Parts: sequence; C-alpha cells; structure tokens
Amino acid sequence: MSWALWWKNGREKLMPRRRLHVIAGDTLPKRLPRRDLVLARDDGEDWCVGLRCPCGCGDVLELLVVAEAKPRWDLVIDKKGKPSLFPSIWRKTGCHSHFWLSKGRVRWC
Repeated sequence: MSWALWWKNGREKLMPRRRLHVIAGDTLPKRLPRRDLVLARDDGEDWCVGLRCPCGCGDVLELLVVAEAKPRWDLVIDKKGKPSLFPSIWRKTGCHSHFWLSKGRVRWC
C-alpha cells in the first residue's frame, strides 16, 4: 500500500473514534470540535449535525437531519455512543471528499 493511500485510509484506525455532542438550539455553534460531531437539538427535535471535513481541509459540514429536509441524513447512535450517518457524505464542491461515517469512524469511498 502506498504512503498516500495509507494516509487517507489507514490513519483513521489509529485515531480515537468520533463522538457526538448535543447542543440546545436549531443552529450550530461558530466553532466546532476538530474531530467530533455536534447535534443541534431544539425542543426535543434534532435539526442538524455539524462536523469538520475529515480530509483536513477544515471546511464545516452541516447535514440536516430534520425529516422535512432534502437532502437529509439519518443519525444512528450505537450502544457505545458512537455515531453513524446515512447515506454517505459526498461533497460536490470544495475538496470533493466522499465518505461514510460508521460507528464513529470515517470510511473513505
């Protein structure tokens, strides 16, 4: 395996899994954690999930999880508290990253 391919795919296994932080409100904070996800929840309803792009470009990704939104993502939390997002996240602009977030780990496409 080449160094570049390992760096893209293998480094994630050495890092701790991402965690989910829940905040009150329907908008994301101006600053997001470097690795973790933030869920905006207002009056018991989940609105969006925010995270920094895992490629390292630093862009903030805001993914809507409210049922009426299109596109929207489903957020699943496992028994250990690790987040998964469905479907995959595919950036059409910027760095054009395409990945799955599964059980707190990034799986590159």
